[in-house]
Amino acid sequence: MTTLSFEGAPLLVIGAGIMGAGIAQVAAQAGHTVQLFDTREGAATQAKAKLAGTLDGLVAKGRIEPGAAQATLARITPVAALEEARGVRLVVEAIVEDLAIKRALFKQLEALVAADCVLASNTSSISITALASGLAQPGRLVGMHFFNPVPLMKLVEVVSGLHTDAAVADAIFVLSKAWGKVPVHTRSTPGFIVNRIARPYYAEALALLLEQAATPPVLDACLRAAGFRMGPCELMDLIGHDTNFAVTNSVFEANFQDKRYMPSLVQREMVDGGLLGRKSGRGFYRYPEGAAALPVAVHEAPATAREVTVHGHGPIADALEAAATQALAPQGWGPAREPGSDWTGLSIDGARLVLTDGRTAGERARAAGVRDLAVFDRPLQLPAAPGTARAFAVSAGASATWGPQAAAWLSALGFAPLPVSDSPGLIVARTVGMLINEAADAVLQGVCTEAGADSAMKLGVSYPAGPFEWLARWSVPEVVVLLDALDHHYRGERYRTSPWLLRQPATPR
Repeated sequence: MTTLSFEGAPLLVIGAGIMGAGIAQVAAQAGHTVQLFDTREGAATQAKAKLAGTLDGLVAKGRIEPGAAQATLARITPVAALEEARGVRLVVEAIVEDLAIKRALFKQLEALVAADCVLASNTSSISITALASGLAQPGRLVGMHFFNPVPLMKLVEVVSGLHTDAAVADAIFVLSKAWGKVPVHTRSTPGFIVNRIARPYYAEALALLLEQAATPPVLDACLRAAGFRMGPCELMDLIGHDTNFAVTNSVFEANFQDKRYMPSLVQREMVDGGLLGRKSGRGFYRYPEGAAALPVAVHEAPATAREVTVHGHGPIADALEAAATQALAPQGWGPAREPGSDWTGLSIDGARLVLTDGRTAGERARAAGVRDLAVFDRPLQLPAAPGTARAFAVSAGASATWGPQAAAWLSALGFAPLPVSDSPGLIVARTVGMLINEAADAVLQGVCTEAGADSAMKLGVSYPAGPFEWLARWSVPEVVVLLDALDHHYRGERYRTSPWLLRQPATPR
């Protein structure tokens, strides 16, 4: 196709549910005349009436002018038959996630609309290549994946299948910008960008629950402390375990049962038991109460130490030194510093409080020949706010007094220590490490760019940073070391390091 432009073009939205109505609203607000169709009789008219109420509410709050609301509503016309929309330049489909039903619809549309009309699907998981297969003009089919709620969420994944004409994808990219969205190009692969890269956020929490390493409140508290708006357990409750489990199964099957995407026995049992989350009144938590706040633990001051040394270099070691200096100030002295150490943390009279590198506390204790050793989770945000939740684990052979002392020192350093079982990578480090690893594979396979992955995860699921932004703050060698430790511990395919990471400069092997 030649260069396309949808400026002022009329369009058809098929599907008057939450997504379709939202797409119609955004398009109409951008000045397009929109025809809205749904196979359910009266659904399009009902959707327009509901939108009128939404716009009235926005006017009352001063968000939009009354004239703009009236103009938006006037541009949307419910239609009873697809034949009424023959003259549109763009069709956006937002119907049930079923390959056969969508393909039948697009074949029907090909016989109705003009040859230069672009066909777009709002699918979140179905292959655009498969949808286009069998069409007379497969090059004009493209994915235009919005996120719910459409009027508020900025991200649009512009999905190209093997048949999609580049000019079509570029035109949809430009159109999305004109609608006030942030578009990101992606190749049609299972999960596209967001639903693929996000899998570890749920999977690592479920794996830790399966091992009984931590409870849902602890997992959620630690990841919220890392900057995520919701912890993985409360987020799965919000999404619905049936929906989340179905997406995981879809990605798993579409990737030929790659162990990295394996569904969880924990979640399957919850679905089988009808514990679907908020929609059923119970998931990991009971509703409407939701997750209760963790009890505030009170830790005594650490026992008086003769020697405290901060080991390692970089921002985390610097933050530990500042915190240790403040903690020891009442005693009239401060910590020593060993920037040349190959580990980050504190030595306290021979005991060690160590930043996780992926190995368990037991492994670290054996390697160092130190009995009293605890590992603590990686802080993503520095300086950390006082009382920030931080997971830690103590080596199995430690003395009875070391566990409470490790917690006391973490508390003195400004954290709210949460004990967990001695699992590799703890909570935040292993979750974020796997998010980085999945994003690296997506870039390796041409699904998206590094910048595209960062934008998609921040805008599509409100992550506090993109995976490559985390990588820049962390370092490729450190992430590879963590992934290798996880891979060594579990001895399976799940934690294999992405070749993209291994090809970066200064990667240890």
